[in-house]
Amino acid sequence: MAIFGYYFFVILPQKPDLGRIVAIDYGQKRVGLAVTDELRMIATALASVHSKDVIAFLKEYVVKENVDCFVVGYPLTMQNTLSESARFTEPFAKHLQRTFPLIPVERMDERFTSKIASAAILESGARKKVRQDKALVDKVSAVIILQSYLEMKEMQR
Repeated sequence: MAIFGYYFFVILPQKPDLGRIVAIDYGQKRVGLAVTDELRMIATALASVHSKDVIAFLKEYVVKENVDCFVVGYPLTMQNTLSESARFTEPFAKHLQRTFPLIPVERMDERFTSKIASAAILESGARKKVRQDKALVDKVSAVIILQSYLEMKEMQR
């Protein structure tokens, strides 16, 4: 704190300029997307887009928002081996890395995220029509992947 005349100036340290983290629940037809706030405290659903449109969507999003990391759901089996859907997610993750070479692409275990998402939607009291919305399940799955990633990073500190 510095005193000049009658005025007090408090010099605060600057907050780091954190970029958002985008989680991706990649599927053959639809892709669920979730994003953190600027402080990386809250994970919220962003969108559900067709798989052929996801790269274009992310290109537009990266222009508007500062993104520091992509987290792609990693499809594992109960035996910790890659599941059948890895044949789609791995080429997508590599394409994502080539498209955005300055943004790291990390992977996060996505086991049971769709089932947990469906259960959460059911517990929310949503009507049957809402519960059957697969795009909503994809978005909630992406939120679960992102929240798990944030919790893992917090435990690593």
